[in-house]
Amino acid sequence: MSKDIKYFVALNSNIKIGPARFKKLLSYFGSAKKAWNGTYLDYRRAGILEKDVIESIFETRENVNPDEEMEKLTKENISVITINDKNYPKLLSEIYNPPALLYIKGEIRAEDEVSLAVVGTRRLSNYGRQITPRITEVLARNKITIISGLALGIDTLAHRSALDASGRTIAVLAGGIDEGTIFPPINRKLAKEIVDKKKGAVISEQHPGTPCLKQYFPARNRIIAGLALGTLVVEAPERSGALITAKLALDTDREVFAVPGNILSPQSIGPNNLIKMGAKAVTGPEDVLDELNIEQLYKQKEAEAVLPENKLEKIIFEILSLDPIHIDKIIKKAKLDTSVVTSALTMMEIKGMVKNLGAGNYVRK
Repeated sequence: MSKDIKYFVALNSNIKIGPARFKKLLSYFGSAKKAWNGTYLDYRRAGILEKDVIESIFETRENVNPDEEMEKLTKENISVITINDKNYPKLLSEIYNPPALLYIKGEIRAEDEVSLAVVGTRRLSNYGRQITPRITEVLARNKITIISGLALGIDTLAHRSALDASGRTIAVLAGGIDEGTIFPPINRKLAKEIVDKKKGAVISEQHPGTPCLKQYFPARNRIIAGLALGTLVVEAPERSGALITAKLALDTDREVFAVPGNILSPQSIGPNNLIKMGAKAVTGPEDVLDELNIEQLYKQKEAEAVLPENKLEKIIFEILSLDPIHIDKIIKKAKLDTSVVTSALTMMEIKGMVKNLGAGNYVRK
């Protein structure tokens, strides 16, 4: 864990420090630690924040102890990743104003990059109850991580369907993810199940203890859209948070899908309008699988998984091909000690990068 993380957390406990101001602080000071320890004069000279925001930072410094904040997170089994970390979600990093940090219960994995946001109304109809699991369960079985907002209605069904299919799911909250704050309270059991079954994560950019207020939902929706390759709207009225998520997906050049519905139903106005505007109509899971070209995505991820991770592996990998080559030749071409090459080949074999054919002969896998 980076020593800078506790300062990210401490600064993020100030509700006035959103992703845009965080970016300014990191750009000027170079690190969250330097920003946290900056003098009042440093801030005034920087000219990057309003006077009242600067004053609020110093108020936070008087009342918040970074080490104590980290202890609180540990007690709640909450981990943190920052935008500077290598394991920060790649797709999310590509959006406008990505979160400076994410609080996480559970685990976000590299495989979660193959994902779909499934969103919709809280007041779902019987049609929504039928169609959501029908589509989501198949996608989850095809190793597509289902992302939603843990709200009542379509969101809850999407998470539940993914779990029922033994798939992965990520719940993005508008407020804190500590046990006493998760909203809605009725879904705390569902959030716990996602974490306990190790089938995904519950995440938020809001500091633990932050209530789930109305003004936080659009920011939450950008994370839902940003984490996924595309967004599927099942049911949504004409004015809906689900439609905001779909718009945010479009703004990031992600795919937008919609389930067509009864033209007489208020809950179908949103998706029907999206289809009129060019969203992909979805009548079954195969429409999503075909549009996202999931098979090709998996091949790409597999290829990325076997790429060299360091200079030594790169040297050896470039020497190897699909034709067998003896270890003595590898050592000679690499101009490295026998022990170094042998050790590297062993690790590369474990990672699935190379294959030992026996008798000292190796090929790229």
